[in-house]
Amino acid sequence: MSYGSRLSATMTRRLGRECVYTPSARLALYLALRRWCRPGARVLMSPVNDDVILFVVLAAGLRPVQAPVSVWDGNIDPAAVPESTWRNVDAVLTTNLYGVPDRVLELRRRCEQLGIPLFEDAAHAIGSHVAGQPVGTFGRAAAFSLSKHVAGMAGGFLAVEDARTRRELELLRDDLLTPGRLREDLVTTLRPLARSAVRSLHLVRPVWRTMERLGLLERDAFRMDLHAPRLAASAREAPSLTAYERWVRVDLHGYRSRHGSLVRGQLKLRMARLDEDLARRRAGVALLAGTPWASPALRDRTAHEGPLPLFRVPLLVHDRDVLVQRLVRHDVVCGYIYDPPLDDYAGAEFVEPSPDPAPARWFAAHTLPADPLLARRIVGAFTKERAADAHPSLLRPVPDVTPPRLLGQ
Repeated sequence: MSYGSRLSATMTRRLGRECVYTPSARLALYLALRRWCRPGARVLMSPVNDDVILFVVLAAGLRPVQAPVSVWDGNIDPAAVPESTWRNVDAVLTTNLYGVPDRVLELRRRCEQLGIPLFEDAAHAIGSHVAGQPVGTFGRAAAFSLSKHVAGMAGGFLAVEDARTRRELELLRDDLLTPGRLREDLVTTLRPLARSAVRSLHLVRPVWRTMERLGLLERDAFRMDLHAPRLAASAREAPSLTAYERWVRVDLHGYRSRHGSLVRGQLKLRMARLDEDLARRRAGVALLAGTPWASPALRDRTAHEGPLPLFRVPLLVHDRDVLVQRLVRHDVVCGYIYDPPLDDYAGAEFVEPSPDPAPARWFAAHTLPADPLLARRIVGAFTKERAADAHPSLLRPVPDVTPPRLLGQ
């Protein structure tokens, strides 16, 4: 039996697609990019995305091309992508940001016309559907994460179309795995339990503030330090995960560790509770979608299709950064804020900038990702803090925040 075959069989039954188990979604995505893209290929993607994903694309030896996005959800707006860009990309990578599906039917149609692969980053989107079909079953391959919905702190899958491709990717995966260690497996297993205990005992605020003071947080801002000179030097070794290790491992150091049975056993138990988790998320989304801070798009989708089991609910607010700090008083710590957009963050040396950056800048600057499992607490906190909802039509364009020099220099 291949590594993680029992977990992958569970996901295969859920999706109806062959699945490869991986220690993380980022490794799953790397496998897909290496399997179907030649070095130097140009990949169209949203600039409102985790910076780790940018570095995975760079580690695969590819050129990230930033797409125009919808101002309402941060996902690629296919209609706004210039024809000249479509003619010069070799693949498309969706985001399904916070679990809100991409315009995947249109993206798939364009990819089929151009004869290029469509990859789905479904890390936020287990349980999301488009026209009754699961996200992750539209493209050539899709990367899923178990550290999001089931809070496993490890584990992922790459979903592909057939068993032959799955076997090829299992061999590539095995070559990239690093040996696991019992100590790391114990930490990976215990961290979700410790986090649950902190929440149950209402210790989020003191624990978070203590970690900030002691410098125990890996990030000092929403984006990690770019370290531009080192990043430029690493390009000479691409494709290579090792060359980009310092960036790709941020927030998940065991992203390619061969976890043992202790971790995989816990993940199996957590996957068995996935449908329960999705139901709780739908309930939280239904509540948050009815608030003034939800976008009209989310409100309309929820009204007509029912609530999605989102990983986070993108709420649109003024003074987002101030509100993030104030929410800690209410035992709410907000993560997964992708600001500034990747083209402003990395610059033209490392990415091809979006031809229309304004929607991404506005969305990134005003979005507060709310955990639907904490929906009632968040609504109460927003009300007490008098959070003001934001609307793009009422605001002046967000200015260009590209620094005169690359970040990290």
